[in-house]
Amino acid sequence: MTCKGICTRYKAQKPVGTGRYASGQRRCQICEIFIKWEGLWCPCCGYRLRTKPRNLKYKAKLRARIQEDVAEKSISIKANSEEAAGDDVEEAKPKKAKSKPKAKPKAKSKAKAEESIAINA
Repeated sequence: MTCKGICTRYKAQKPVGTGRYASGQRRCQICEIFIKWEGLWCPCCGYRLRTKPRNLKYKAKLRARIQEDVAEKSISIKANSEEAAGDDVEEAKPKKAKSKPKAKPKAKSKAKAEESIAINA
């Protein structure tokens, strides 16, 4: 397939301060354009969109940025859970532990009982 010009509606501007792939843009190699599109395939030509850089240097930059984002999210989640835990401590009531009923020992079959008696004798 070839470019039909539909992709120009989804053309993405270059982001300031971040990379194109890190900001969610995708590249179509046939249309030779970066687009803001959530699908896996180009809306224009139907070819698969590239979601990661090919150059080793830019791959490393993207990987580092993703790790930073994950670290920030885990810190914010941890802080939120600590705040929520502090609120819960004041309001929490002690809960009673439920004990499970003990299982009754199973009766031995007659054959096993006879064998154990024979062994003991």
